Amino acid sequence: MSTVDKALETQLSNIETKTGLTRAELSERILSEGLAKHGEMVKWVKETLDLGHGDANTLVHIARQSAAPTSKATDSDPLSALYTEKKAHLRPIHDRLMQEIKTFGAFEEAPKKTYISLRRKKQFAMLGPKTNTRFELGLNLKAELSHPLLKAEPPGRMCQYIVSL
Repeated sequence: MSTVDKALETQLSNIETKTGLTRAELSERILSEGLAKHGEMVKWVKETLDLGHGDANTLVHIARQSAAPTSKATDSDPLSALYTEKKAHLRPIHDRLMQEIKTFGAFEEAPKKTYISLRRKKQFAMLGPKTNTRFELGLNLKAELSHPLLKAEPPGRMCQYIVSL
């Protein structure tokens, strides 16, 4: 279990202790209010359960996730959510890049909504479909590089360099 997962588990346990309700009961109460917008739900939780913004926000996220339909394909293969329909033809590029990257040594793969983050202590690369026809590889490197395929990104971006494929 990662540090983030442990922190979330601790936060949720503390919320259960504060409210005297289980996560399932809390989710049921939030969803039964019939509120559609995330902000409205957070406001209701803060006012009704007397919780701070961070705890209320976390609870709403958990409640909405529990109500969202899940697909067995995305549960077993997080990449299937990235490479659906019009982007499916980009999956072989991802697979080939990962095959090469794995030769560099051990790292963690963290699926995100629109890409996969690769990290050891911190993110060193990200890859995924950018559009229906373009695949991007983002790199965080200490060295300054100059290559026709590398596009330097402005400071403050997620990666220092982008390679469009």
